[in-house]
Amino acid sequence: MLTVYFSSATDNTHRFVQKLDLPNVRIPLTRVEEPLKINEPYVLITPTYGGGVSMTGENSRPVPPQVIRFLNDEHNRSFIRAVVAGGNSNFGSDFGLAGEIISKKCKVPYVYRFELMGNEEDVSILRGGLTQNAQALGLEPQEPVTSR
Repeated sequence: MLTVYFSSATDNTHRFVQKLDLPNVRIPLTRVEEPLKINEPYVLITPTYGGGVSMTGENSRPVPPQVIRFLNDEHNRSFIRAVVAGGNSNFGSDFGLAGEIISKKCKVPYVYRFELMGNEEDVSILRGGLTQNAQALGLEPQEPVTSR
């Protein structure tokens, strides 16, 4: 089960993903790095940017631009099966907003949100949920149908 993630220079999301102990690959931080190409089903894990705008009324872009670029590649987008978002509960109703936006645009379930770099309970809940629901989410290879 592959997790594709983006983490800013703070590495909060990176630390969370490493604690999951699942196969993972990171979306590049800069445009000079080789673009990531995915060829198998994955769960996307992303931070949320620009929190608290619901309270201020400012225009925000909660989905990191690197994630937008990655998902704008139709091939990459075709393999997304679920999304998880990190954020800060101080963002109020914008906590984990990137996950809601990606879920709606890509028509995949938004399965979990965690604060900053997550804690051991977050790791346990998400790892267990992904493992138990891998087949339903399309994250496991499907058995070929045999004809009789």
